[in-house]
Amino acid sequence: MAELDRPVNVAVIYYSSTGSVFALAKAAATAAEKAGAQVRLRKVRELAPGEAIAANQGWADHAAATQNVVEASLDDLEWADVILFGSPTRFGLPAAQLKQFMDTAGPLWGQGLLVNKVGSAFTSTATAHGGQESTILAINNVFYHWGAVIVPPGYADPIQFQMGNPYGTSHVSNNGEVPPGDVELDAVRFQSTRAVEIAAALKKGLGGL
Repeated sequence: MAELDRPVNVAVIYYSSTGSVFALAKAAATAAEKAGAQVRLRKVRELAPGEAIAANQGWADHAAATQNVVEASLDDLEWADVILFGSPTRFGLPAAQLKQFMDTAGPLWGQGLLVNKVGSAFTSTATAHGGQESTILAINNVFYHWGAVIVPPGYADPIQFQMGNPYGTSHVSNNGEVPPGDVELDAVRFQSTRAVEIAAALKKGLGGL
């Protein structure tokens, strides 16, 4: 794909406890860069107590491995043309850590600074049918309120017929034991690239109004 005439700003903002969503987020960020976008990969602040993290070796290892990833701020949302949110599922909903960050965006929303941004979401669950679609749809509810333009992957690429989720990339981790495979990584790369393409067209179109 040809690089963009005017770079699109992409914020990939995620929460990950044991690393599955982080792997998807990294793949999405790399794909956006290859599409010519300027990218910020950001994690949201951890809310769980240290003793809970220490009690789960996979959680503790991932926290240590990603300690240098920059935490997301409202500036990242304002800067971005594309917002890609990634979250594991918690009882069919996005993790509280990501939801708490989204809840802080009221000042930007009140000023209309989130209108017409492209939004898309991806997730990972411990088990099959563990709330993948409902988690993505719940994140999309926030995009509706912001006046964002939701760009799902749909079945707009052959990889989606292998992925099987038109709402957004989803992964089954078997409680963190199975990392995202080639299908999931290719699917989130396509999802990210598609979001960049649509945002570039949207910027060009709005710029001519």
